[in-house]
Amino acid sequence: MSTATTETGAPVVCPHCGTKNRVPPAAAGVPRCGKCGQPLPWVVDTSDADFAAVVDAASIPVLVDVWAPWCGPCRMVSPALEQLAVELAGKVKLVKVNADEAPQVGRRFEIQAIPTLIILHEGRVLGTQVGAAPTHVLRSWLTQHLRASPGADSAETDGAPGGAP
Repeated sequence: MSTATTETGAPVVCPHCGTKNRVPPAAAGVPRCGKCGQPLPWVVDTSDADFAAVVDAASIPVLVDVWAPWCGPCRMVSPALEQLAVELAGKVKLVKVNADEAPQVGRRFEIQAIPTLIILHEGRVLGTQVGAAPTHVLRSWLTQHLRASPGADSAETDGAPGGAP
């Protein structure tokens, strides 16, 4: 899955029907497949410049992954996070932040080690995980915090359509 951010959105292949959709970095609701209507995984790269628009304005909980390309544990945890974004499509948005290129985000959350994972909803920190962990540990940690987030039941019914390119 591509995580490149553009004005028009990154292409995402629907895990249900295989249709290509464009998913914008920021939108109301959750992206859905233009063909089958299923929620799409929402994975976005962001920076200091657009962090607020992509993260703080999100209507569903956001899992922020603060990482760096030179960090071995960061590269190990990335595939697990992308897998969780697919499993939890419509319930969570995965936002990847390169710590070397986003110092303001690092200062905002007082990042002292990477990878650091932060779950946010409506700008409020729900949980923080520092360091790499196996997929099953990350899944448990993430789902626990998603269940505790306000409006957890309504996130699935919100509809921001995805669309075929």
